[in-house]
Amino acid sequence: QVHIVESGGGLAQPGSSLRLSCEASGLTLDYVTVAWFRQAPGKEREGLSCISNSAGSIVYADSVKGRFTISRDDDKNTVYLQMKLLQPEDTATYYCAAAHGDWRYPPPTSEYDFWGQGTQVVVSS
Repeated sequence: QVHIVESGGGLAQPGSSLRLSCEASGLTLDYVTVAWFRQAPGKEREGLSCISNSAGSIVYADSVKGRFTISRDDDKNTVYLQMKLLQPEDTATYYCAAAHGDWRYPPPTSEYDFWGQGTQVVVSS
């Protein structure tokens, strides 16, 4: 019943921008915490950002802070990741995941029960 679909990935030049979308069905964003992860070839999965309905709950990893922005549109049941000043090091498969509950701080990775299939981002000239 719960489905998460990421989109918006593709090929981007260094310094450019992309916006990833995470559309969720079968759940309400007000009662879940949504996060973006990425995994590059040969590297471990990295948590990038998470957002919940609680104020002050948005958190960013140091590697993307100041360049990436997470937001949500409750009417569309969609969470976005606006990526600016993309670098080759940002090349990875990006995943969206949802954890049950309105967390005020990042939940453990094990709490994310719902995952999308991922969307690939390649940053290259």
